[in-house]
Amino acid sequence: MLNFGIKDVFDIVIVASLLYYIYRLMKESGTLNIFYGVMAFIVVWAIASEILDMRLTGTILDKFMSIGVLILVILFQDQIKRFLVQLGSHRDWRFLRKIFHHADDAGQDAEAHRRVMAVVYACMSMAKSKTGALIVVQREMPLDEYAKTGDIIDARINTRLIENIFFKNSPLHDGAMIIARHRIEAAGCILPVSHDSDVPRSLGLRHRSALGIAQATDAIAIVVSEETGYISIAHRGKLETRLSTTELEHRLTTLTGSDTAQAI
Repeated sequence: MLNFGIKDVFDIVIVASLLYYIYRLMKESGTLNIFYGVMAFIVVWAIASEILDMRLTGTILDKFMSIGVLILVILFQDQIKRFLVQLGSHRDWRFLRKIFHHADDAGQDAEAHRRVMAVVYACMSMAKSKTGALIVVQREMPLDEYAKTGDIIDARINTRLIENIFFKNSPLHDGAMIIARHRIEAAGCILPVSHDSDVPRSLGLRHRSALGIAQATDAIAIVVSEETGYISIAHRGKLETRLSTTELEHRLTTLTGSDTAQAI
């Protein structure tokens, strides 16, 4: 006789919640196909081994299950690394960070706001002159491998410096600028390009690169269009276009505030 009690209900709820949570995070990190593939394999294994009692098929699938974790780590190490970093930095866990870290004082908040406004003013100026720009702001996931593709700057975040780097005659204007650890870390960097078919054809390589880095990492990518002067922002695999400077300031302040370790 099958005994089904309150403990089993909790067990099902916990497993269902865990699967849903993993599904949500993998969807945000762009690795949802891995989740579907793993779930399909588990369903086939459960049906063959537990329900239909197919011994030969079940034995083969059991062997695959025993080494499945190792295979996944080898094949999808970059995606798993990205997923684990996003899991640890997810907004639902921020309360733990607040317990172990003291609140920033007024001076730190003022300096963080100055850095945000330096980027906003630079983007506003470049938008008016239709100067193309691509600025990437590091959050939890390190961008060192992308910074190494460009020239290391390691300078204080400054509006005029940003404008000079993206000036049309500058040798670094075609690449991306990376801001990390409250400084302009590098410029002229090469980013992964998104091949998402949903991106409008009117958007160029800068926008696809911004979306590509937003799909590969948790970084924030800001684009100033050379053709239209419009400002766009990419984050968590999504691209928002035609932002005003007020909207850009709000997005940067929200995404790089004290809850996210003040990326800028």
